[in-house]
Formats: sequence, structure tokens, C-alpha cells
Amino acid sequence: MKSPSEMPTATSGPHLTHPKYRPDIDGLRAIAVLSVVLFHAFPRWLPGGFIGVDIFFIISGYLISTIIYGSLERQAFSFSEFYARRIKRIFPALLLVLISCYAFGWFTLFADEFQQLGKHIAGGSAFISNFILWDESGYFDTTAEIKPLLHLWSLGIEEQFYIVWPLILWAAWKIRLNILTLTVICLSASFLLNIINIQLDPSATFYLPQTRAWELLAGSVMAYMTTHHGTQTRSSIERFINIIVMRPGTQCSSLALRNVQTVTGLALLCAGFAFVSSVGFPGWQALIPCAGAILIISAGPQAWLNRNILANKLLVSIGLISFPLYLWHWPLLSFARIIESETPSREIRIAAVAISIVLASATYLLIEKPLRRNNSKFKTAILIVLMAIVGVTGYITYKYSGLPNRATVKSAEAINSQFVGPIWKYAKNDICLNKYQFKEAESYGWWFCMSNDDKTPTVLLLGNSYANQIYPGFSQNSKLRSNSILSIGACDPAIDHEAGSAVGSNVSPCSGERAVHQKELINNIIENSKSIKYVIIDGLNPSPNQEYIDNLRTRIDFAEKHNSQVIVFTPHLRVNYDIKGCFSRPLSHPKKDCVISLTDKEITDQAFNRLITSIKTTNPNVLFYDQNNLFCNSSKCSMIRDGMPLFRDEYHHISEFGSNETAKLFIEWAKANAPGILN
Repeated sequence: MKSPSEMPTATSGPHLTHPKYRPDIDGLRAIAVLSVVLFHAFPRWLPGGFIGVDIFFIISGYLISTIIYGSLERQAFSFSEFYARRIKRIFPALLLVLISCYAFGWFTLFADEFQQLGKHIAGGSAFISNFILWDESGYFDTTAEIKPLLHLWSLGIEEQFYIVWPLILWAAWKIRLNILTLTVICLSASFLLNIINIQLDPSATFYLPQTRAWELLAGSVMAYMTTHHGTQTRSSIERFINIIVMRPGTQCSSLALRNVQTVTGLALLCAGFAFVSSVGFPGWQALIPCAGAILIISAGPQAWLNRNILANKLLVSIGLISFPLYLWHWPLLSFARIIESETPSREIRIAAVAISIVLASATYLLIEKPLRRNNSKFKTAILIVLMAIVGVTGYITYKYSGLPNRATVKSAEAINSQFVGPIWKYAKNDICLNKYQFKEAESYGWWFCMSNDDKTPTVLLLGNSYANQIYPGFSQNSKLRSNSILSIGACDPAIDHEAGSAVGSNVSPCSGERAVHQKELINNIIENSKSIKYVIIDGLNPSPNQEYIDNLRTRIDFAEKHNSQVIVFTPHLRVNYDIKGCFSRPLSHPKKDCVISLTDKEITDQAFNRLITSIKTTNPNVLFYDQNNLFCNSSKCSMIRDGMPLFRDEYHHISEFGSNETAKLFIEWAKANAPGILN
């Protein structure tokens, strides 16, 4: 995302070669960054705006490879100078944004949010954000909109390319390999990996450098052809086009062909902005923005659109601040989303974009340009030390759970302790994993396996994460914990596959045949243990169809056949926003009240009554427990109880406090309906 504006014309001497400055490339950079900003702020306006990052990749690959190729040929390439220039170009703005995010997060974020921010600051400072985000991607990944440094994934890929590619080219040059052939081979291998893996593992294909490097390498091929065979290649192409298109004896001028090339490139970008989908991206779709950018750049500054549109002062001025603008815009939008607990209003998003432009301009004028003129020999070392300090600070924040003792959040420590996200300590333990080994789960995005002792189970919690969420309350309550409680499995018990999940995906634990295999595992436990007295089913679809009901009936029949009493928990209520918005945070009052009307509860009950009626007809011994007693009284339903949050995350999983309260209410119900489960 670097601007070439500071790069001087190539000169003789021992220093790196730099390409002649082209204002039209800064104009193209402006289009790229504006498309990304617009997509993030108003995705409906420009649904394919995210391809601006792919335009950046082409530009970066072209400029960096031009420097490397030219410097190697002049025997002037220096690793120390190359990396020092990258540091001086990238670190100042990035440091400012990372430090600002940390400072703002210190005063505004809950502990779990600040912990994640610390992790991402550490990753951003080490340029491995793409690996961290890939590792986080999964069945219960945090919503992208509440990761203020999510956008650093692309910077990570670029910097990894800058580290590896010069080494490869230098080594190839030393042993006299054909550089163009090597580049094409690397490009082809990366593109092939992209095509093969986009269906098997879309998250890895999006984030990992080996499947995105082809875009930067496409810019590298263009750089090589421009610096080595520019005139010859263009002449050959123009002769071919004239033969195909023009009447014998006539020809189109070189300038006219350049203009057609630029128009075609812009048309491809416009098509990409309008029609490219994030589903299955990059894949084949990434060819559209990459081809568009290549056509525009290779047309040269002589093309009319390049000279008069892309090189106009307004676009160039935006191109000059494109790097800091890219860095600033997403944290502002993300922090607004966190504080609002939902998508911010249009006015707030407009303000965030406007502020990001102001901050980007200030960063460029007050930080980047003055540092560029500073010739101190210690500048690079100081920047490295500062980045290391920022990275270590972020890691310490992550390691110490988001520093929950900060004065700004200490007063609400009990409340904040409930916000632990979907990944919590009650997901699996060694007792369960050792006793019920299931190798397939090692490749899942998530797996639940909890047992409170090593005896044969007497109570089975059957279902997905919404069944697992009641485990802590049951296992800790003195009236229930004498049972041997087992929570195992990750899928809705009434499905055999998860719609829309790719077979073999490592994100969803229920894709392909995984749900079937889990059912077989759990059925074997029920059949072989002969000890399960109660099967508690939770996490069911609140609006079931007949096929769904029939699938659930099959699971119930199996449990009852093995002398288990089945208790079905009705689906719990949810709100369409993050429950954190119902609590004060520093600099912000509660945005929501976490109240649901009894009418909404009645609608939910009516939708689920179809299942209750059908199951009671064929399986009259099945008991149904309304777990919404946790939220509701005679006048309203609230997601807050005794001042404490009943949810722990944005996916509406019950908090540990909520789980304990659920167990207390269940005990009162069980005294009359299932006394055998009590001590």
C-alpha cells in the first residue's frame, strides 16, 4: 500500500534503482483505497469494493520488482538498503495507528475486546496478521467488524512478499537462472494453489501468502517485461492487434491502442466493483481486478485516461495518502461498531470516513514527509525498537487477558468477567477427550467434550454449543453435580449435514459427513455405557420443518430405546445486537436495554410448538423445559438478571452466570417433573 511518490528517477551510483515517478499510478492507488473505504463503510453501495486490495497487490508487485530487477542488473542491490527503505516507509504511519488503537482501546474496551486487540497489535507489529486471522477463523470466529486491525492482513502478505521475494531473486541472479521463467513458475504455482484450495479451505486461501502471492507476482512479470522488453513486447502486441482488428494496409496508432487498453482496464475494475463476490474469493474472480490493474499500468502514462484522469491532482493527492488512509479508516469504523454494539448509523460512518481522511492527511504531512527528509543514521534503528516495544506491549496485553484491572473497567469487573466470547473454558477437558477419543474432531473448527468425572455418564447434554452452554451450571450446582455429566458433540442433533458448508472445510464442525459421524459416536456411547438416565437436548432450530422434526424423533427414539429420559430445552431467546451494548463502557452510555417483549416470546413459542405437538404425539414421555424462564417474568423478558449479563458473546451463548441461573431454575422445575435427576 505504498505510494511511489517519494521514489526518484533511477540514478547512477551504489544505491537501489527506482522507477520514474508516475502520477497515474498514484491515481490508480486512489481508486483502490477509495473502493476499499467505501466498501467497508457502505458495502451495499460498492459490493465488490474489497478488490481494491488486489489492485494494491499488483501495484506493489510491479514497483518493488522494478526496483529489485534494476538494482540486480546494476549490481547495486543491497538487502540492508532495501529493507531500511521499507521500514522507513511503512513503520511511521503503522506505529502511529497501532499506538492510537491501543490508547483508545485502553479507555473504551472490555477485557476480552482489549485482549484481542493486544493480540492483533502484536501480530500487526510483526507483520503476521494474516496468519493470526487465519488461525482465528472458524465456526465461532469473532465478527470481522469488531476487529479494529483486521485490515492488516493484506499488509502482512505484502511484507512477507518483500522479505522472501528479494532473497529468491538475488539467489536466482547469483546462479544465473532466467528471472522471468522463475517468476512465471512461482506465479503459476501460487495461482494453482489458489484455484485448488478455494473450495477446500477458503479461509486459508484468502489469508495465506502462498495463495495470494500470484497477484504480486503478476505485477512482477509486468515489471520484468517493462524493464527488459518494453518496446519490443509492445510493438509485437500492437502488430498482432492490428493484424486481427484492422483492415489490411491500415493500422491503429500506438497511442490509440494504449487508450483502448486503459479503457478496457477501467471497465474490468468497474465490473469487479459491481459484480465480484466475496464468496469464493480470490479464486478465478481475482483475475478481474488484477487484469484491470495490469492493463492500466502497462498502458503507460501516455494513455489519455492515465494522463488526464488518473494523473489529475485530486486523485494523486488521495493516492499520496492512500497508505495512511488505508490504515486509519478501518479502526475508526470498527471502534464505532464496537461502541454502538451494532452497525453504526450512516451519519457516524460518514463521520468516520471524513475523520480518517483528515488523520491520513495529517499523518502524511506531519509524520511521513518530515521523517522522509530526516537523514539521521539512527532513524531505522529507532523505528525498529519502537515497533518491537509496541509489539511486546500488545503481546503482554493479550497474555494477561486484556488487563482487566485497568481503572476504566475495574468498576465493572464482575460484568466484564462474563464476556469471554464463544471460546471458553467449558468447551473440552482431558477427562472427556481421553475417554471419548474422536480423531476426526482434531480437524474441526470446534469440538465440545466435557465431563465432570471419569465414571460412565448418567446425564448427556446433546446438541451444539447451545447445549454445551448449560454444562457449567449443571456441573457446579450441588443438586445436580453428583450426576456424571457428559457434554459431547458440536452439531444440532436433528441434522445430518449443515447446509452451505463445503465438504472437508475445517471451519464448520458439521460439514460433509461430520454430523453423521458425531451421531454414530454419541449413539455408541449411549448404547455401550447403558448408564445414561437423562438425555437433555438443546440448541434446536426455533422454526423447524417436518424433515427436521422427523430427524429429531429418530434421535429421541434411540435414546428412549436405551431407557433414557429425554428432556428437550426449548430454544432460548436472542437479541439482534451484542449484549455489551446494554452496559456502560468508558466514554459511552448503554446503547440498548436488552429487553424483549412478551409478544416476541409468544411468536418464538408458537413457531416451536409444531415440534412439541408432533413429538408428544409419538413420544409422550418426552419432557419439554422452557429455559426462557431465565429471561422472562410476567411483564417482559430481559437479557440482564440481577445486573449481570446472561450472554457471554455476540452469538448469544449463555454466560457462566446465566448457566448457573439456568441450573437453579431447572432444579425447581425438576422437583415436580424429573426428580430422579436431583440428588
